[in-house]
Amino acid sequence: MPSGVEVAKIAIDDFKEIQRYMALAKKENATETYTELKKKYLSLKAILQVCGVNLTDIDEIKE
Repeated sequence: MPSGVEVAKIAIDDFKEIQRYMALAKKENATETYTELKKKYLSLKAILQVCGVNLTDIDEIKE
């Protein structure tokens, strides 16, 4: 079973990846894709907040 630190690291990596895809979707005006990615983004953001991760520096989307 993964430790809290391992879970946080995985969530941070996923969060950064989702943000990259969201930026691309926004640039390409892929609104449906962006909306779906935003759902995952919000879930990951909630997990990271519960883990006590400070999102100030890593949250590029700011939604």
